[in-house]
Amino acid sequence: MSTLNKSLTAASLAFALGAALSVAATPVAAQEKMADKEKCFGVALKGKNDCKAGAGTTCAGTSKIDYQGNAWSLVPKGTCEKTASPTSPTGFGQLAEFKEKKA
Repeated sequence: MSTLNKSLTAASLAFALGAALSVAATPVAAQEKMADKEKCFGVALKGKNDCKAGAGTTCAGTSKIDYQGNAWSLVPKGTCEKTASPTSPTGFGQLAEFKEKKA
């Protein structure tokens, strides 16, 4: 094997190893970022939810109304049930989806 081929092979292996380590670390970083957040239902404005907006919708940005009870946004942990939601039975965000009352 020539010196050039050995260099390319070593560089390819180093690149592949680096890529594999980056991919493996990504879920951990995402989990750590999520550790200080919670899903809060009923606080997103129309089209501004992070995910879950009822049957027939895809995910983020698909809520049809302000403060939709089955659409959530990520908020700092401990703040959901202190965040105003005029459609919620309690008047505040909920940790689980709910049926909206008239705002």
